[in-house]
Amino acid sequence: MRFGVLGPLAVWRDDGEPVAIPGAKVRALLADLIANEGRPVSTDRLVEDLWGDAQLANPAGALQVRVSQLRRALDDAEPGARDLVASRPPGYQLAVEPDALDARRFEALAAEAGTTEDPRARARLLADALALWRGPAFADFGDDEFARSVVTRLEEQRLAVLEAHAEARLDLGEHALLAGELGDLVASHPLRERLRAAHRAPCTGPGGRPRPSTATQTCATASPRSSASTRARPWSRCTARSWSSAPSSTPPRRRPGPAPTCRPRSASSSGATRRSPRSARSSAPPAWSP
Repeated sequence: MRFGVLGPLAVWRDDGEPVAIPGAKVRALLADLIANEGRPVSTDRLVEDLWGDAQLANPAGALQVRVSQLRRALDDAEPGARDLVASRPPGYQLAVEPDALDARRFEALAAEAGTTEDPRARARLLADALALWRGPAFADFGDDEFARSVVTRLEEQRLAVLEAHAEARLDLGEHALLAGELGDLVASHPLRERLRAAHRAPCTGPGGRPRPSTATQTCATASPRSSASTRARPWSRCTARSWSSAPSSTPPRRRPGPAPTCRPRSASSSGATRRSPRSARSSAPPAWSP
């Protein structure tokens, strides 16, 4: 069984079929266990995370009901999966292998890419890591206290992988494509120097001279400041294309806004749009090897 938090909470059987987890409190319980990355979570902590300051007549009993419901939902989908929610003093633990979590798989791919010298192989690994994202991490629980620190860490890692992926693609000569794809991301994160450098690279060559490419036709008026003045949007176009279209994990719509400042004129004049092979996705979960 596999679990996803790089987007709305999702669970899949080993054959890719989605698993329904009923009830808001049951889903929050599962998300809390995932956020603790295999560490046991105390009963008191789980009760506080799920009910806050609400006065319960029997807090431990209320939690036990949700644990039983979660175990039943997992076991109905895959016999024996109820054992994944293990009783571990002083509370409960989600006992799964690291590769069963999309967030851990994302981190493993990013680490592997960091030790890969070939830019094409590195770009492929980083693209595979980004393709696991279906929206904001822990999208259903981003405001919950138990998820905040994990969400912050994962978002920082996502941005670092986006920067590394852009640099790998620059090494492969994909300057014109990057010129149009990084504008929104730079507008949302104008203080990230590494990202701004990757955004400027398609527009300038050695010594800061304009690059002799169709991509520079609109780069003459583009700059990090002009990009930052546009409406900030938290997801770049290249990342949005890699979101899954799973029924339980529909990504939010992007708000309308200005087009990226460095879009190549050749692409707009022909009406053709470059699409990533990952843009056409079925309802199956993000694919990763067990």
